[in-house]
Amino acid sequence: MSRRQTSLFDPQIVRRAIKDSFRKLDPRLMLRNPVMFVVYVGSFLTTGLFIEALAGKGEAPAGFILGVSVWLWFTVLFANFAEAIAEGRGKAQAAALRKTRKTTIAKRLAAPRRDANFLQVASTELRKGDVVLVEAGFMIPGDGEVIDGVASVNEAAVTGESAPVIRESGGDRSSVTGGTQVLSDWLVIRITANPGETFLDRMISLVEGARRQKTPNEIALSILLAGLTLVFLMATVTLLPFSIYSVKAAGAGVPVTVTVLTALLVCLIPTTIGGLLSAIGIAGMDRMIQANVIATSGRAVEAAGDVDVLLLDKTGTITLGNRQATEFFPAAGVSETDLADAAQLSSLADETPEGRSIVVLAKERFRLRERDVHALGARFVPFTAQTRMSGVDLAGRQIRKGAADAVETFVVGQGGGFPADVRSRVEGIATSGGTPLVVAEGPRVLGVIHLKDVVKGGIRERFAELREMGIKTVMITGDNPLTAAAIAAEAGVDDFLAQATPEAKLKLIREYQSGGRLVAMTGDGTNDAPALAQADVAVAMNSGTQAAKEAANLVDLDSNPTKLIETVEIGKQLLITRGTLTTFSIANDVAKYFAIIPAAFATTYPVLNRLNLMHLASPRSAILSAVIFNALIIIVLIPLALKGVKFRRHTASRLLRDNLLIYGLGGVIVPFFGIKLIDLLLQALRLV
Repeated sequence: MSRRQTSLFDPQIVRRAIKDSFRKLDPRLMLRNPVMFVVYVGSFLTTGLFIEALAGKGEAPAGFILGVSVWLWFTVLFANFAEAIAEGRGKAQAAALRKTRKTTIAKRLAAPRRDANFLQVASTELRKGDVVLVEAGFMIPGDGEVIDGVASVNEAAVTGESAPVIRESGGDRSSVTGGTQVLSDWLVIRITANPGETFLDRMISLVEGARRQKTPNEIALSILLAGLTLVFLMATVTLLPFSIYSVKAAGAGVPVTVTVLTALLVCLIPTTIGGLLSAIGIAGMDRMIQANVIATSGRAVEAAGDVDVLLLDKTGTITLGNRQATEFFPAAGVSETDLADAAQLSSLADETPEGRSIVVLAKERFRLRERDVHALGARFVPFTAQTRMSGVDLAGRQIRKGAADAVETFVVGQGGGFPADVRSRVEGIATSGGTPLVVAEGPRVLGVIHLKDVVKGGIRERFAELREMGIKTVMITGDNPLTAAAIAAEAGVDDFLAQATPEAKLKLIREYQSGGRLVAMTGDGTNDAPALAQADVAVAMNSGTQAAKEAANLVDLDSNPTKLIETVEIGKQLLITRGTLTTFSIANDVAKYFAIIPAAFATTYPVLNRLNLMHLASPRSAILSAVIFNALIIIVLIPLALKGVKFRRHTASRLLRDNLLIYGLGGVIVPFFGIKLIDLLLQALRLV
């Protein structure tokens, strides 16, 4: 999806984000984030105290109060900037999508057939249920289902891929998207969405974050952060009377000021994660979009990170999708060269991937070049569902290839017989998970071609990594159990479901869910819709039916079943990023306590100076340094929140250990160096 990717800090997005940072200072918007709202109120409070100090009635020097106030405002603005720049990336992608949305002229048919009378109308006038004719060179006016015809369609406007795809009535390739273009032939389409409700409209809304809702985990974390903020707020409020009482009781010292208490509160509450939490969620959806997957909600992205069972289609996901000829097995008395020659001749007009692989195998093994079919005077016999054979007739020869029982019927009809060794070979290939194709010439059986589902390179290692992460893989296939078992063993999946029916898929998902497992699966057909609706994470192919897309909570624009694995990794990266930054934020606050608490109460309780482990220059320098660091760390962590923490395929226990070591320990150490460095700069610039 490179055409919609934007750089991390695109100048145009940054400029817009800076403006939005100030726009988000609206109290109604700030209230959505309780942590930052407390900082927001504190900023107003210290600003008022600064104005009071200018009038000569301040509780502390005006310059010190101004410094605290300015950096509190920066803290709020930096948090707003983090959210705004994450939203800006989505808005940039939405703007690119809007350019693809055009009002076109549609041929609305009076009846659902090509030769029916039509009325030309604007695409915005079409309603759900209308039937339109779209011919070569014209844009598809709205989302719909093909009810007649077959055509090549350019979907680059939606998917970003220039290669055209075939759309046809019936099956799992009948769904079309408004804004795509028919390149050849024609289609009769039934519109399935009203204006404003199309897939492209939903994409734009979701991409720009207009409908983004907080996920359950995000809500839970927000409640925790709000709770911590409330606890620290109550604790800070009670410190002022205690300080006043202590000074009066001791008859010495100076009470803590409201400015210092405000700074203390801001440094105590989890402002770092509070300021970045929204940006992390938005960026997670953005990463999903960059993978060309549209999520119907943030909940779907988050759920993808929690799944522990993957249901994967065999064809196109685990295997290459097309069976390949891998071996020639001649019958007794027949040379392998003769079998390969006959197999190639029978496949010259076979444009299927299997047929082309037979031609290539014969060429590679025996240097048999493709012949000039016209010069041969050949008459090709196409494959049909009735005969289950194909072949060629030439120069008195009748060559056929096909299913064993179909070829046996042909051979017997020619007065021949079916050799026992060939029958044994057919059974052996079928048992091993392959597909046997028998080749015969007239009454004579020449041998067997072994067609094999080729397992994708590296897929076994990928499944091993998923297993280490605690994720169980289950292969779904319509093959018989013997074939399914052979492919499952070669691919290294944990389990398989053979002869899978819609009912069997649904039952399997429910069984896993009843055991407390979270299940993810892909699908593209109407018969997949029940299972997709049941799965916790359901990825529908954009090339699939409307029913499948409506049942799913993720739609893969590339229609690549393998994307399910990448989707799970993006979801896990979102959870890991949120977890690591939360760990860093809390550890970060612990370190700040050693800077600001001794400084805040040193005038009241001189003994607290012993906790000044950083040897900061003065109480005011310590407080100002902590406040400045508290603001700057948000800006420093924005790239990490947007890009996400690098995902590593490890077990949950190892990820937790690494998280604590890197971000927990790092969160404690970094503030010590950062606050001390700021303190030295403030001294050098003589600002305190």
